[in-house]
Amino acid sequence: MNPITALFYVFSAVLLLAAFRVITARSTVHAALFLVLAFFSASCLWMLLRAEFLAITLVLVYVGAVMVLFLFVVMMLDINTDSFRDGFYKHLPLAGFVGALIALEMALVLMRGFQVQAPVPTAKALEIGNTKMLGIEVYTQYLYPLQLAAVLLLVAIIAAITLTLRARKDSKHMDASEQVRAKKADRVRLVKMAPTVELPSSPPAAPKEGGAT
Repeated sequence: MNPITALFYVFSAVLLLAAFRVITARSTVHAALFLVLAFFSASCLWMLLRAEFLAITLVLVYVGAVMVLFLFVVMMLDINTDSFRDGFYKHLPLAGFVGALIALEMALVLMRGFQVQAPVPTAKALEIGNTKMLGIEVYTQYLYPLQLAAVLLLVAIIAAITLTLRARKDSKHMDASEQVRAKKADRVRLVKMAPTVELPSSPPAAPKEGGAT
């Protein structure tokens, strides 16, 4: 067994263990951290396959951006997930059977693809590098699918903003255009008033000597 194969089995075992702990951890923060470990192990597997660009993209996009957003949302909402786990172990055998069946079907479908020979890198690929070759293929041969995927993502972003942007009566918001058009006369009004002076109050009269009290 060469070192590459040994590292492959190590990273694969860590990936499977982290993925299992994502769905079994009681704390949502721990589950998110185990998902970070799973993404990092997957990026190490990409590195072993000499796909450096995909590995660094997985780390930067998912570990550096998406998981930070997940952790921020989890800590801000502070959702009690104990009620979500009621009956988890009750349905675990059925869930395991369905997962094993799905894995078996995927293996039967993809087994023919795993039996192909490893491609031999050409002299041009060794000269310009893996990342540049990927960019050339994406922006030449797969340009139209890339543009179609970009349009679909744009439509998804617009749809998400449209669904969540609702006018709520209890929310207070400011109109930026009104703030820009604001003038001093609209904010401050000077009123002239006549000066008034309050008179000092007179002291109480002292009682007379020999008089009735």
